[in-house]
Amino acid sequence: MKYTPFFSDRTRAGAELAQVIAAHLIQQSHDSGREPKPIVYALPRGGVPVAAPIARLLGCPLTIMTAKKISYPQSPEVAIGAVTASENVLWNQEKLSYFKNDARWQEAALKKAINQAKLLENELLPACPQVNPEGATVILVDDGIATGMTIAVAAIAIRQLSPAAIWLCSPVAPLSLLPWLSQWGDRLIILETPESFWSVSNFYTAFPQVDTSEVLVYLQQ
Repeated sequence: MKYTPFFSDRTRAGAELAQVIAAHLIQQSHDSGREPKPIVYALPRGGVPVAAPIARLLGCPLTIMTAKKISYPQSPEVAIGAVTASENVLWNQEKLSYFKNDARWQEAALKKAINQAKLLENELLPACPQVNPEGATVILVDDGIATGMTIAVAAIAIRQLSPAAIWLCSPVAPLSLLPWLSQWGDRLIILETPESFWSVSNFYTAFPQVDTSEVLVYLQQ
């Protein structure tokens, strides 16, 4: 199936998303009479180039929330759940039910994902500013949402830090996923919601792998 890209690259997508988020924040400020305190959290690595233009436009801190999908060992592309570096876990019960529920491989898959998340966080967190999300409007950003597992588990972890609100923000997500996604955030801001959805990369003209050194440059800026 051929897809028409919506975005040229992650940075351009982030700039478009930033304008929409800023408009929502202005409206919220107008409605409540209070100036919201935004903090942008990106899901690394791919979410960081999208989040950077948002933090820049809003004039607020940019930090990370590291989450990794938990893969079925025999089919690594199948996400049976997701976990954060702080070990918040969300299982995809529907996917789990497809496989023999063997606690040994499930535990091994979880441990592998936790180790990946912790390793990535250890590489990136030193470049992030110290932030306190308590009472803040958290803008949680990824470059695209396919299954929603990683952004959902990231939202679970952030919710424990007592923000005023969590906004789940992304350039693209499947239309069918929006009702499920809405339970994890206080607001969804998604620019494009195609009915037909195979891979996030299909909706970008350029979608290269984002390496750690590139992420560090964005965070240090």
